[in-house]
Amino acid sequence: MKRNMKNFVKQLVYKNAPKEEYFVRGHRACQGCGPALGLRYILKASGPNTIVVNATGCMEIISSPFPYTSWAVPWIHTAFENTAAVASGIDAAIKVLKRKGRLDPNKKINIIALGGDGGTADIGLQALSGMLARDHNVLYICYDNEAYMNTGVQGSSATPYGAHTTTTPAGKVKFGQGYWKKNVAAIAAAHEIKYVATACPSYPLDLMEKVKRALSFDGAAYIHMFSVCPTGWGCPSNKTIEIGRLAVETGMFPLYEVFFGHIYRISYEPPKGLKPVEEYLKTQKRFRHLPKEIIDQIQERINEHWEWLKLMEETTSTEKYEKKVQEFLAQAV
Repeated sequence: MKRNMKNFVKQLVYKNAPKEEYFVRGHRACQGCGPALGLRYILKASGPNTIVVNATGCMEIISSPFPYTSWAVPWIHTAFENTAAVASGIDAAIKVLKRKGRLDPNKKINIIALGGDGGTADIGLQALSGMLARDHNVLYICYDNEAYMNTGVQGSSATPYGAHTTTTPAGKVKFGQGYWKKNVAAIAAAHEIKYVATACPSYPLDLMEKVKRALSFDGAAYIHMFSVCPTGWGCPSNKTIEIGRLAVETGMFPLYEVFFGHIYRISYEPPKGLKPVEEYLKTQKRFRHLPKEIIDQIQERINEHWEWLKLMEETTSTEKYEKKVQEFLAQAV
């Protein structure tokens, strides 16, 4: 399962991606919007037989200004808190229609639930947990731009430690966000569903591969997608891809997969080891106030998490677990 570096680099060539577009032009995203780019890749991977359930947030606002839409597949707008619940209901309805012969029982219909970090890590977490526990045939994707960007860059529980937002301002009293980013992928994995992954649009073929894998079997899946936001982060709009890659290369946002809640596989390991996190932090205004001692704390935390991921991968790379993963992948295809 260890990813070959040369093959991984080769697959990043975008010309290998499907040509069809299902998240189309006309949306009103900011220049360099990471989530909008990610949606293009997600729907390229899922194809036309897809129903999207979209929580209130940036991607809902920019894609559906009445009477226009940028969705070339069926799309439903939901409130912050009930996206996973609505997706669960759609899954139940499809099962009933197939049982009654009103839908082809062999037709694969993909259900993708979308929410930002606010609608996932905070407001929608209860419904998401229920959906995962019931193991609905739904792929939930969190596009994580690390704050409530649509309403003015307020901090969420996914905002990184030390970051400046309008509700976690940096100043003389506090240095910014005062607690560590919530690990929602680990929370999803704790439900022991078949598949959890992290992804980033800066690695498009990896993202699409994970979406296809998540949709290829019956049951719930979760993907946490790191999504650069130039407007909210204070970074150049033409640096979105570069900053996304830096997040991965520094370990600020590692790419990995989790099978059955406990079998870990790192998707990408920097060939020369992790870069210093300061290289990532200095690209954004939201971190420019951080003193060296806070940067050192962030680096230490990253190192510990990376060591933990490596240990989890090593521990679950035994012949027993490898066979279980390979059998799952064969059935999923």
